[in-house]
Amino acid sequence: MSGLKRLEDFTLADLEAVRLVLRGDSVIDWHRLNFTGEDEIDVFLASQEFRADVASDRARIKAIKAEAIGYLRRHFEYPIPKPVENASVEELFHLAGGKGHRQMCACSILKCMHIIHHLEGRELLFLLPLSDQELFHLVEEKVYRVIGGMLAEGFPITELVGGRKNKDSLYTKLLSKQENVAAQIYDKLRFRIVVRDQEDIFPVLQYLTKKLFPFNYVIPGQSINSIFHFKRYCSQNPHLGPMLPEMQAGRDEDYTPSDNEFSAESYRVIHTVVDMPVRLPARVLDTAPAAAAPLGPIVFVICEFQVLDRETEAANEVGDASHAKYKERQKKAVMRRLQLGMREMKVPPRRRRS
Repeated sequence: MSGLKRLEDFTLADLEAVRLVLRGDSVIDWHRLNFTGEDEIDVFLASQEFRADVASDRARIKAIKAEAIGYLRRHFEYPIPKPVENASVEELFHLAGGKGHRQMCACSILKCMHIIHHLEGRELLFLLPLSDQELFHLVEEKVYRVIGGMLAEGFPITELVGGRKNKDSLYTKLLSKQENVAAQIYDKLRFRIVVRDQEDIFPVLQYLTKKLFPFNYVIPGQSINSIFHFKRYCSQNPHLGPMLPEMQAGRDEDYTPSDNEFSAESYRVIHTVVDMPVRLPARVLDTAPAAAAPLGPIVFVICEFQVLDRETEAANEVGDASHAKYKERQKKAVMRRLQLGMREMKVPPRRRRS
């Protein structure tokens, strides 16, 4: 299992990526990157679906960087030294892990690049004659390719359940919560990954952020972690514990149970929502209008991922925590709302999960 890192082999960058997934923070709030070498940088670029050895991808990265620098100068008169302006993206990552003004400049440029790439990937999706079904098929291909490779290597995954939410489930979801609109449904595509033991969750999450969904495109405020008290868990590990003081600032809580009113208090899960980068095949790009050409080959698709261990999975199927009981509570709320309206419902609307 060469691809699966043991906890004692985690770098600070690995632990920070896992923590961001668990908490649903934003990478924009980070003040530095902690990549330690070329390998981590190469893997991170690949996770964004960029192929650093392809000339067109290099040109695309360069264009995104130029737009980021232009934005910072246009609106903030941001002083960017020439060595930073002329740096390759790999050099920017190195600088972002250093100190001083150049480090701050590199971080600012990379944050803007993150936003620009995301927005333009969304714009590209709107320009393409691509149905949801075709798009979802591309996502499923990517997920099953990565998870299939993990299974072939002997990763401690015991179950993968995933796919598209059916229309009746979407109707029920929209009817059950006052704040929901169709654009806010994040789990049209959802995947549940069950691992052997609880101690396998961190290593599997770390691998997924490298190969499937990069940590920087986790949707802020949409993560649930009702399995780990992060700081307590890490402090009990002699390798992870000393890293805690070095980690990025963020919200204080590190255990965030579901605030979905239909979930039982005993329900436990790691849940995250990501805007996953998907590289489009040439057959799709060939159908795009001319306006799409400068936007590159990468789009973003929102997916929900759940990761939990076998013991937790078994406990979740007993009593009030079971999926059947969850659906029963949800359907009762829909019927009350349809018949009486939200005014008569006793459960207040929630904000975190849509």
